[in-house]
Amino acid sequence: MKSLKLILSKQRYFAPAFVFASINILLGTWVIYIPRVRSDLGIDDGQLGVALFFYALGVMFMLPLIPMLTKSLGTGRATIYGLILFALAFTLPLMAPNYIMLCAALFITGAFSGGTDVAMNALVSDIEKTDGVSFMSAAHGFFSLGGVIGAGLGGMIFHLFEVPVFHMILVSGIVLLINAFLMRNYISIKGQHESSNKESFSLSKLSPLFGLAFVGFVIMGSEGAIEHWSKLYLLDVVEITSEQLAGYGYIIFSIAMTIGRFFGDGISDRFGSYRIITYGILIAILGFLLILIKTFLFVIVGFGLVGLGLSVVIPELFRIAGQSKDISTSLSISFVSGIGFAGFLLGPVILGYISDVADLHVSFMALLTLSIVAFLFSIVILRSAK
Repeated sequence: MKSLKLILSKQRYFAPAFVFASINILLGTWVIYIPRVRSDLGIDDGQLGVALFFYALGVMFMLPLIPMLTKSLGTGRATIYGLILFALAFTLPLMAPNYIMLCAALFITGAFSGGTDVAMNALVSDIEKTDGVSFMSAAHGFFSLGGVIGAGLGGMIFHLFEVPVFHMILVSGIVLLINAFLMRNYISIKGQHESSNKESFSLSKLSPLFGLAFVGFVIMGSEGAIEHWSKLYLLDVVEITSEQLAGYGYIIFSIAMTIGRFFGDGISDRFGSYRIITYGILIAILGFLLILIKTFLFVIVGFGLVGLGLSVVIPELFRIAGQSKDISTSLSISFVSGIGFAGFLLGPVILGYISDVADLHVSFMALLTLSIVAFLFSIVILRSAK
């Protein structure tokens, strides 16, 4: 909790952490309306999966460009500019009049999402190095908290909006106003780029990050799948009749992830990044087993365990990547993020097609299998790190 106190006590740390929250407030608001978008456009799970593919494709399109943008703008300006464009773009999917326009809107939104994601992680990593503090995990905790706010609070009031895009415009406006006040605390931060004497890029320098990137591939695929499919799983597989109750899966997942990340920095300092990555995946495996039972209470607890287990993994992957001595922070984080978002790109699509062939229950079996593979892989990485 030391890192949480640090964030809450100084605007220098709270300001970038709130960017993390802002991203998921917007994403959480979007998640509420996924079933309605599916219904309004008359598409099936497979088509929805392809549409989400375009979101992730937009993320992947932007990732190679981010190191150049952060070098030109600095991590501070790249973060706030990316957030502004992301907030504006997220109104587009809810206004899409047809399936093709939905795919195009999600591609644009995904591009700004990927840019903001890398920039804000690089920003936190730069501040950690400059100030000699650790708050990466807690910053990701604010990301999870944003999901609770977006999906939780939004789930209680979404029935007040006959037109979904009005809800998103309201949320985007509030998020941008708060960030406009806070951005002075980080907008001038340039990062390593101006004074870096690091050698030019080469694949050999990235080789130590390949194992971490593979784990990120699986974990981010699982996170994306739960974010986009948890509500539909409760509606279609568990057969919950209330849309509000069906939203609790993602809410519990986000709450557990928030708690885990607020404690993550302290746990990391005590046990080390590699060890808690391994233990975290093991807890997530137990959670997936409970989800597969198909009983509401077990499923809800399962989503909580998955959130708790996965909570520490991605922040630690980014922390390790950001500590690379041979390449810049933004480049190393872009590499790990890129492989990770490939999982996010493929996960929802594969789950959608599996659901068409079988059902979402089988899709979540696939997530369990991938988590077991990631766990075994993390053991190998842990041994090599010793």
